[in-house]
Amino acid sequence: MATKAKAKAATPLRSDLAIPPGEMLAEELAARGMTQRELARRAGRPEQAISEIVNAKKAITPETALAFEEVLGPSAEFWLGLQTTYDLTRARTGKRAGAERGRVTARRRVAVRRVRKRR
Repeated sequence: MATKAKAKAATPLRSDLAIPPGEMLAEELAARGMTQRELARRAGRPEQAISEIVNAKKAITPETALAFEEVLGPSAEFWLGLQTTYDLTRARTGKRAGAERGRVTARRRVAVRRVRKRR
């Protein structure tokens, strides 16, 4: 029993809030007074790619993270870490939501069977 308690205590707390790395990028650009167009030009990346990252429609790739490191300063690992955290949080919350949908579906099946038996 003590082993289970220790295992639960060792589990880190995680937020269910998935924050897209593009939000941090948008804040960084605003703080520097830099436009997405200027970042795209300086980073050698397409403007559309920068816009899609800011709008959470595209992930930060290792190549883009290296370009951000060169232009903005925070390390490529920082940018990829934001992306990884975002992806993992979405996967965890999606997995839980899927499991909950499965439980609800199973409950409905049981309820339907009970109603059919009564007839």
